[in-house]
Amino acid sequence: MEWSRFDQAELSGEEYQTIFDSYFRVLDLESLPAHAEGFDAGCGSGRWARGVASRVGTLHCIDASEAALAVARRNLAGFRNCRFHHASLAKIPLSDGSMDFGFSLGVLHHLPDPAAGLAACVAKLKLGAPFLVYLYYALDGRPAWYRYLWRMSNVTRRIVAHLPYRARTVIGDFVAVVVYWPLARAAGWFERYGWDVSSFPLASYRQRRLYTMRTDALDRLGTRLERRFTRQQIITMMQAANLVDIRFSDEAPYWCAVGRRAPSN
Repeated sequence: MEWSRFDQAELSGEEYQTIFDSYFRVLDLESLPAHAEGFDAGCGSGRWARGVASRVGTLHCIDASEAALAVARRNLAGFRNCRFHHASLAKIPLSDGSMDFGFSLGVLHHLPDPAAGLAACVAKLKLGAPFLVYLYYALDGRPAWYRYLWRMSNVTRRIVAHLPYRARTVIGDFVAVVVYWPLARAAGWFERYGWDVSSFPLASYRQRRLYTMRTDALDRLGTRLERRFTRQQIITMMQAANLVDIRFSDEAPYWCAVGRRAPSN
């Protein structure tokens, strides 16, 4: 139901490109081989696949939700090079060592075993092929008051996530309107007057539309399982999955990182 309610059809133009670039800036898509073949692990509505498909040869869109894949098929209908697979990350229907690239954004931190999910994805890559991942950060470097606010929001998430879907959407919309929107717009206002808003809560949404805030508020509050990782924990997990040359984006959203598959030990 979430995918049909927020199918990302309204997210387009400059806002889409800005958000897309914020995730993919550490993965140089232009450096991929000609006619590269890769995969989106946990494609959801196809939001990010839409920005990748036109730049590669073949893109495999994989998701464990039939409903999500149905939306992705609709959103990506204009691309003849997309292939859709109903599968979990543990059972990706691609040959090991066959892919030129891969990415998984906002998925692994919702799994019972993120490390196993990452390792399953990396196994599909050719040697030297890049893999891009986005994982919720553990508020690395944030002040104590910021972490306290997050803990309060996490208590809310634990309650809301167990409510019926309709209740979750109503609460998500309410939070987007009364929390996300005013804080984001306040950050934008302060920035225009020369303030450093890098530590301002929800400042990364200061140029986002309400639609994006509603989407993310529902995703944040409606998920029962959420794990967060420090930068070092992500490095350790990526290395254990046989990724090397690991690089992080030093801008929001945190953390986005890319690594390349190394030869097996």
